[in-house]
Amino acid sequence: MKKPRVLVGITLHAEAMRQLQTVAEVDVQDRTRLQDKAYLQSIISAYDGVIVALPPLDREVLQQASKLKVISRRGVGYDNVDVQAATEQGIYVTITPVLSGTVADLAFALLLAAARWVPHAHHLVASREWQTRVDRDRYIGVDVFGKTLGIIGLGRIGSEMAKRARGFEMPLLYYDLVRNQALEKELEIQFQPLNHVLAAADFISIHVPLTAQTRGLLGEPEFKLMKRTAIVINTARGPIIDEDVLYTALHEKWIAGAGLDVFDDEPIHRDNPLLALDNVVVTPHIAGATSECRRRSASAAVENVIGVLNGNRPRYPINEPSPQSKHE
Repeated sequence: MKKPRVLVGITLHAEAMRQLQTVAEVDVQDRTRLQDKAYLQSIISAYDGVIVALPPLDREVLQQASKLKVISRRGVGYDNVDVQAATEQGIYVTITPVLSGTVADLAFALLLAAARWVPHAHHLVASREWQTRVDRDRYIGVDVFGKTLGIIGLGRIGSEMAKRARGFEMPLLYYDLVRNQALEKELEIQFQPLNHVLAAADFISIHVPLTAQTRGLLGEPEFKLMKRTAIVINTARGPIIDEDVLYTALHEKWIAGAGLDVFDDEPIHRDNPLLALDNVVVTPHIAGATSECRRRSASAAVENVIGVLNGNRPRYPINEPSPQSKHE
């Protein structure tokens, strides 16, 4: 019997690749080439499953995917997939929620780095510019211990962020569309409306998916509610924050700083005005980029595909394909 075909556009470690090859013919392609929509449309009809990170899988692409049964995303973001179109066509969309602690680690690292001017202070020393005691006074930071942390989105990653903050004895507030009273008790975190969280928090960390509801969630009214000493951390998705307003808020000192791992356009354009500010710390979308996390994510992505190809429900679906699908 001929094996199903799976398109892979990410790096899989050897063990995960061997597992996938037991059930499928695997075609590994360069992730950059797969971002060419026309090219993706021209080849996708040949595959029963795809494991990808970045390519746009919109309705036009999926209309060409006559055999496709599963889209396996590495990571927890799926804003580049038209989930409604996939559901209508009987295609599972899956994620790999095995990176929560890894992402929370970087979010907290950005929080500390922004609060204590770590990158700037490093540059002062590494560039041999540190000559006098006065030089150090350019980088007077703020305490993190005991300050209030506001978490926007108390899912897996937001919960892990709360756990880390408890070690710093930070009072915890959160906002989410769905209140979780069990977690409130477990994490000693208080639910508040969004405006209350923004006004009260010293640090604000964003952990919601990018959806129609969350796009532009933080704009001018929200930034003007924040303390002038507030620091905003974003390791979720860039467009959750209005980037133009964020620049103004940082430049005009509505808020004290930001730590950003994600942006509207990635890679960030070299002329982006955020890069000229000294009160922002930036990283190149590496929140999930550890060797251990990549291994876990690859294994989970393969597990999702194998489950569907074997006729089972995947472990981490974010949709339920229509019973009137093409695969019935």
